[in-house]
Amino acid sequence: MNLFAEFREYLRHEGNNSKMRIGHGFDSHGWEVKKTKPLILGGTTFKSEYSLKGHSDSDVVVHACIDALLGPTGLGDIGMLFPDSDPKNENADSIEMLREVIAKITDLGWEVINIDCSVIAEKPNISKHKKEIENRISEIISAPFSIKGKHPEGLEQMNGIACFAVSLISEVTPITGRGRSVFRNVIGSLRDHIRRNVRLR
Repeated sequence: MNLFAEFREYLRHEGNNSKMRIGHGFDSHGWEVKKTKPLILGGTTFKSEYSLKGHSDSDVVVHACIDALLGPTGLGDIGMLFPDSDPKNENADSIEMLREVIAKITDLGWEVINIDCSVIAEKPNISKHKKEIENRISEIISAPFSIKGKHPEGLEQMNGIACFAVSLISEVTPITGRGRSVFRNVIGSLRDHIRRNVRLR
């Protein structure tokens, strides 16, 4: 077996031993009687005459995602990490909260595989900003992110917006022992190949 095949076999074996966990998050905010801030969903500002109540920027999409990541990693929930009793969280940018959460779960050895969200609301129309939201959050979590808007059938008098999020995360398997040795040999072989076959221009 050549070095590349041996390393691939090592990764396949270790990958089968890695842990995966599913997380679920939920958040909801009611409409403000008088608008005091912009309507932000998934880190994107919507043109709207309405705004959501809340201590931070009230981004229900990002808040649901955060809880879907904190739960399966044993870090609690958004209220524990960013309590509304802390003045520094007033009108806080939820996207920055998400970045902080990603840093924390990365430090614990977890990576995001994907997150899927469903937003339940009569307004606004999520589809108008769907790609923008998906691209922005995908970049932050370094994984696929999907969002869809659902009309609250039978709940037309819903006084706000709710969001459900489901995440899949995986334990990052470090390259150790025999795998590290094989990896070093693969890198050495690549370096030798480049030296022999690539001419600098």
